[in-house]
Amino acid sequence: MNIEEWFDDWNVETLYNDEVKGCNTCIDGSPIPESGIVCGPVLRLINVDYENSIYNGSILVIMKTSPDNYAENNPPVIEYICGPANVTHLNDENYLDLSDIAEFQSQLFHTDQLDDGSFKFYRYSIKIPLMDQEQMVKYSLDGKFKSNYRFFIPSRSRNFNTVAYSCNGFSLSVDTKNFNGSLWFDILKKHSNIHYNVMLGGGDQIYSDSIKIYCSRVKDWLETKQPITKYATKVTPEFRKEMENFYLKEYLEWYGFGYWRGSTDDSKTTQRCFPLAMATIPSINIWDDHDIIDGFGSYSSTFMKTDVFSSIGKAAYKYYMLFQHHVSNDHTVDKEAYTKSSHWILGNALGPYIGEKSHSVMTRLGPSMALLGIDCRTERKLKEIVSSETYDKIFNNLKKEVERGKLDHLLVMLGVPIAYPRLVWLEWLFSSRLLVPLKYLSKKGIIARGLVNEFNGDVELLDDLNDHWCAGHHKKERNYLITKLQDFGAKYGIRITILSGDVHLASVGRFRSKLHLHHVTSSKDETNKDILTKPEEDVRLMLNIISSAVVNAPPPDGMAKLLQSRAKLHTFDFETHEDTIPVFEYDVDGETRRHIDSFMNKRNWSDIIPVQNVMENCYLKSTLNLNINDKVTPNIISQLKSNSDDMNKKRQKYPVTKRGVIASIHIEKDTTNINSETAWYAIPIPELQKTEQNLTHRGIKHLLL
Repeated sequence: MNIEEWFDDWNVETLYNDEVKGCNTCIDGSPIPESGIVCGPVLRLINVDYENSIYNGSILVIMKTSPDNYAENNPPVIEYICGPANVTHLNDENYLDLSDIAEFQSQLFHTDQLDDGSFKFYRYSIKIPLMDQEQMVKYSLDGKFKSNYRFFIPSRSRNFNTVAYSCNGFSLSVDTKNFNGSLWFDILKKHSNIHYNVMLGGGDQIYSDSIKIYCSRVKDWLETKQPITKYATKVTPEFRKEMENFYLKEYLEWYGFGYWRGSTDDSKTTQRCFPLAMATIPSINIWDDHDIIDGFGSYSSTFMKTDVFSSIGKAAYKYYMLFQHHVSNDHTVDKEAYTKSSHWILGNALGPYIGEKSHSVMTRLGPSMALLGIDCRTERKLKEIVSSETYDKIFNNLKKEVERGKLDHLLVMLGVPIAYPRLVWLEWLFSSRLLVPLKYLSKKGIIARGLVNEFNGDVELLDDLNDHWCAGHHKKERNYLITKLQDFGAKYGIRITILSGDVHLASVGRFRSKLHLHHVTSSKDETNKDILTKPEEDVRLMLNIISSAVVNAPPPDGMAKLLQSRAKLHTFDFETHEDTIPVFEYDVDGETRRHIDSFMNKRNWSDIIPVQNVMENCYLKSTLNLNINDKVTPNIISQLKSNSDDMNKKRQKYPVTKRGVIASIHIEKDTTNINSETAWYAIPIPELQKTEQNLTHRGIKHLLL
């Protein structure tokens, strides 16, 4: 292979523009063919072993087979070649140093059945040595190479370029006609220039709420009017199989073809760029309620324990592990991958409704960056998200990871935002006895048919409120987790950034040291004024990057306005303030000023890119126009260097530091435009340049410390 062939012109805009057309509709029948490859390749990052310089991942390929075709019963062959990622990596003689053609070894780890065929799940093991330069890995599937059959591995000295997204699907009744663009197209366009090394799915990678429509037995059960009959219904083997068939088919259609159909003739989509992205950017995922069914875990224990609803959770979990983690929860066939892999942090006990241990994930994303993805759904109950024993295991694992080598940054994935406006009054109203008569009439269909859900008769939005960390049931646990993260980061000098989704809009929440400006005579006041000018030394600074949704429809302007009105300065403890950062001072045109500057209710996705990588990438360097030691105000990138007072408490400047990262949120400009263009908003996040062994949390609410 010569230089021109290796560094081929991967023009995403030209190659995939046609794939966006028709993304607001879908074919009438299922897109799953009668035989052949029906899903994949889907790339997954497992972990990176920096002690032995090994990159570990996997590829999922699913074959639909028929007994009379022998060729279909053999696993597809995946061959690969490793080489330099950029032409600038060549030596003076322009010598192209490529590895020999090798083969990823396959393992059949699951078989399944639908009425029209059987399915074989193959997992291919990726083990590639890290090099001194960034590598491009090109691979072929049964001898066929496609332009997106490539992925990028950073050099052993560089941290990862990371995509973060959530809410990758539409709610059941969304009218999709006006959503002509696909943000997955935008991700692919950016990827061809930036080389993303991993994409983090923060929950709701699939919307499976339609089980209540397309699974006939679940539909009949939900329509049961007698509560005693409903709660006492037992799941037969046939009922369980129908549930599993639903999730299998739903995943095959979505992960294989980007195909989805909702509850109305106007609710449908075909996101063809989504499977293309999964074949070129390895994934790490956690899950949330829509990966199961709306609100799972946030209803009363009595309802959650019903045989039908808990069985829905069990079926969803099985296919979540198969498709999103490439492992089977069947201990008899895949115990090693399911329970022993070093990247898992298993829950302390079985989840109360799903009956499996939670699977949080942790890995290095570079020599000085790590990821912790907390499974906040498998153990979830109405009044508890993660057990205290599981938290102990998580933080013990973090401590061991730091002992292996210094970290500058820790990314923490939490599906639901943890730094977000309180809506306590809505929570109180929706759970109040004052609504009992209205709820009764709604259940009978007399008035306000959409007021209550069909599950347990609660107000429709109550499960969403109960999901939130700031809900009354979860405030104590929320504050406990934040203090644990603050203590850990301060002790080891690690900047912690939380990545969340769920809420269908973009925002950046913030915890930072309190300024104490009201204590004018105190010597401490003068010291803490440095928090505004030197955020790199703020041991309590922790941002919550909220990016949602990559596919789903955003809420109306009224919701953004409500959240802005509730986004007040809160006292977390006597030393910590909590607020939001006004990142969205300008609209997506870069010129129009916005009053709602802390929330953007448009579709979006985000990325986290190390500053070192920005400085070495011509596209990023010219686009962001940043240099080391610049101090910039979080904003749309055309306004990053706009003048702002260094002592402005709300519009604080942040430095571009050599060991820092740039967090960006990419906001869709126009849903009707097939070009799927986004506006780029950015905030530098500096590393933590000091340590503090014992933080005080005096004055914290809901906790006794």
